[in-house]
Amino acid sequence: MKELVERELGIQVTEIKELNGYSNKNYLIKSNNESYIFKTYPFHQETFSFIEAENRTLLFLSQNPNSLTPNPVLFKDGTYVKKMHYKEEFLIGRSLSFLKGEFLADVNPSEKLVQSLGFFLAKMDLELEKFDDFVIKSRQCEWDIQHLLLNEKYIEDIPDPKDRNIVRYFFKQYEEHVGPVVHGLRKSLIHSDANEWNILVKNDEIAGIIDFGDMAYSPLINELATAMAYMCYDKDDLFAFALPLIKAYNKVLPLQKKEIDIIYYLMTAKLCISVCQSAHAKKMDPDNTYASVSEKNAWRMLYAMLKINPLLVENTFLKELGFQVPSPEPAGIKLEQRQRFVSKILSVSYDEPISMVKCAFQYMYDAYGNTYLDAYNNIPHVGHSHPKVVAAGQRQMAQLNTNTRYLYDALPEYAEQLLSKFPTQLNKVFFVNSGSEANDLAIRMAKIHTGYDKIMVMEHGYHGHTQTGIDISDYKFNHPKGQGKRNHILKTAIPNAYGGKYTGPECGPLFAQDAIEQINTSQGGIAAFICEPIVGCGGQIPLAEGYLAPVYDAIRTQKGVCISDEVQTGFGRLGDVFWGFEQHKVVPDIVVIGKPMGNGHPMGAVITTSEISESFEQGVEFFSSFGGNPVSCAIGKAVLDVVETENLQENAKVTGDYYKSLFMELQKNYPSIGDVRGSGLFLGIELIDESAQPNTELAQLIKNELRKRHILISTDGPFDNVIKTKPPLVFTKENALRVVEEIGRVISRKIK
Repeated sequence: MKELVERELGIQVTEIKELNGYSNKNYLIKSNNESYIFKTYPFHQETFSFIEAENRTLLFLSQNPNSLTPNPVLFKDGTYVKKMHYKEEFLIGRSLSFLKGEFLADVNPSEKLVQSLGFFLAKMDLELEKFDDFVIKSRQCEWDIQHLLLNEKYIEDIPDPKDRNIVRYFFKQYEEHVGPVVHGLRKSLIHSDANEWNILVKNDEIAGIIDFGDMAYSPLINELATAMAYMCYDKDDLFAFALPLIKAYNKVLPLQKKEIDIIYYLMTAKLCISVCQSAHAKKMDPDNTYASVSEKNAWRMLYAMLKINPLLVENTFLKELGFQVPSPEPAGIKLEQRQRFVSKILSVSYDEPISMVKCAFQYMYDAYGNTYLDAYNNIPHVGHSHPKVVAAGQRQMAQLNTNTRYLYDALPEYAEQLLSKFPTQLNKVFFVNSGSEANDLAIRMAKIHTGYDKIMVMEHGYHGHTQTGIDISDYKFNHPKGQGKRNHILKTAIPNAYGGKYTGPECGPLFAQDAIEQINTSQGGIAAFICEPIVGCGGQIPLAEGYLAPVYDAIRTQKGVCISDEVQTGFGRLGDVFWGFEQHKVVPDIVVIGKPMGNGHPMGAVITTSEISESFEQGVEFFSSFGGNPVSCAIGKAVLDVVETENLQENAKVTGDYYKSLFMELQKNYPSIGDVRGSGLFLGIELIDESAQPNTELAQLIKNELRKRHILISTDGPFDNVIKTKPPLVFTKENALRVVEEIGRVISRKIK
C-alpha cells in the first residue's frame, strides 16, 4: 500500500496506518509535515460514480473559507478518483486532506459544544441547498432515513426476537406517521451521518465533519434527526442534549412545524437503520467490530424511546422553538362528551379518568404527553400494538375476510395450532367473539350433552355479561343491584386459603369435601361445574391446592361436565403452565378462552372433546358471523407465534417470580399487606387494616396514587381491597421493581 500511495500521489510516505472503516479501507498517510486520508473501495461503477459526486460536493463546500470539511487531493495524473490495480484486484482510490481534532465520541459534550454542532450543521445545510448533483439525487441509500424500508430485509438478522419486534414496531410507526407526509417535506443534499465518530471537536467547538459516504438527497429534517439520535443515544436525559441542538439549528435554519411533528419517528427510524445494519454486518463479516460500534447505544435508546410519549417530544420541541402548542381538552370534558352518547353505566377507571391516544408493548400514552407503565391490562397479552399481531391482521384484512361458511386455510391452521396446546382429548374448537359468548356457548353445550339444567358455580366468580353469563356469575347476580341467584344455580364457597372458612396450605381437601357434599345432596343432576383456576373478581384468589381434582371427580360421577374458564389465566400468563387447570393436575371437559387470544382483537373460543361436540351436533346449527373469520384466525395465530418465539411464558415465570418476591419483601415491612398470591404475571395483593379487616381505603389510595405516578394497576375483590396486577407478558423486572417501589412509597406516606 505504501508503494501504491507514493506512486499515485507522488509523495514520500513516512508513516501509514490503517484506520477503522465500515465497508471500505481507510489509511492515515503522513509525509513530511503533511497528513492525508487515503481511502480504497472495492471497484463497482456505481460506487465510482458516487465517489466522484462526493468529491464534487466537497470541492463545492471548500469554496467557503469557513468550511470545516475535508478537501479532495489530486493524484499525480490530475484526477481525484482512480481505478487502481492492487494485489490482483481492482480498487477505487481517493485521497482527502486530514482534519485535526478529537472525535465527539471521545469527549464529554457541554451545552456549548452541542449548540456548536447545531449551528455548524445548519450552516453546512444552507450551503448544500445551493448545490445540485444528479448522481446523489438518484441514489437510494440504506442509511437514508427516507429509505428506511430498504432495511426491512435485515430485521431477521437481529438475533433476539424481542429486539426484532421493537424494530418492527418503530418501522410501523414510521409508515403511519412519516409515510403520509414525507413527500411534502423540504428536500436538499445533506451529510446524513452526523454521528459521534464523524464529528471532530476542539476547544468546545466543532472542528470538522468527515465521511460524506452516506450523503443523500433527502428531507432536510433528516440531517437534524440523525444528529439528535446519535448525540442523545448514550445519554440519560434526551432533552438535555436534544434541546440545545435543535434550538441552535433552528436559529440558523428555521424549521417548519410539520418537520418538528415527526422528529421522534425520524430519530427512531435512524436508530432502527443502525441496528439493522449492525446485525447484517455481523452476519456477513463477524470480525468487523467497527460496523457494530454504535449498536449498544442504539438499542439502549430505542428501548428508552418506548418510555417516552411521542407527544411529549413533539410538544416540547414546538414550545422551545416558539410554535403554538395545541392544548388537548381536559379529561373531564371528554368524559362529558362521551356520556352524551354512551351510558354512564359504562364505567371509567380512576378518580381522574385518563385520555389515552397511543400505546406500545407495556406502555400507554395519554393526550397530554404522559407515559404510563401498564401493570394492569391483561388483554394486550403479548404487548400493546405488537407489530407482528398488527401486521397479521392488516395483511389478512386486505386479502380476505369472510365467515366460516367458506373454506379458507386460516381456520384449520389456527385451530390445529391452538389445539396443540391442549391435552389430546380436548380436540374440538368452536370460535366466537368474546369470553362472554364462549361461556354462554359452553353452558349450552353442557346442558345439551348431559340433559341437565343445573349449574354449579364458584363464589365471587365472573363469566361474562350475557344473560347466561350473569346467571352463572356470583360477582354479578349477588351484587346489591344484581338479579339474585336463579333456582338452577348451585353456588359453592371459594376455596380461599387466606381468608376463607378453612385456611392454610392443607385446606383444599376440606373445601372440596364441602363442595362434594353439596353435589351429592343436590336434587337433580348437575350439568356442569364452572370455575376459574384463579378467581379474578374474588380478589385474584388461586383455588386451594388439592381442591379441584376431587370436585371434578364428584361432578363426573353424577355425569356432569367440568368447565375451566381460562379467559384470564390462559396462554402462559401463570408462567409455570400454559393453562391454569394444569396447575391442579386435572383435565376439564370444556375450556373457555377469550381476552388475550387476540391481543385486543375480539376473540373467544370453546375447546371440548369429540364426545361433547358430537352431542352438540345433534341440535340446531351453530354459527357465528365473526367467530373464526380469517382476520381473527391470522391474529390468533400471530399471538401464539409471539408467545413462543419471544419466550413469553418463560418471561411470565421469571419476571412473575421476581415480582411476587418483591411484594413478599414489602409485606415484611408493612402489616397492611395481608396476603400476596397468584403466579406468573397474575398477582393479587390483599390489603387489611389494624383489625385484619379489608382495607378498601388504602387499596383505592394506592390505585389512584400510582395513576398520578403514571403506573396503571387496579383493584378487585368483594371489598375492592385487593391490588390486581396482570400486565402484558413483555413486562420486565425493571418494570416490576418500579411498581413495587411506588406502592411502598404510597403505603409509607399513608402510615406517616
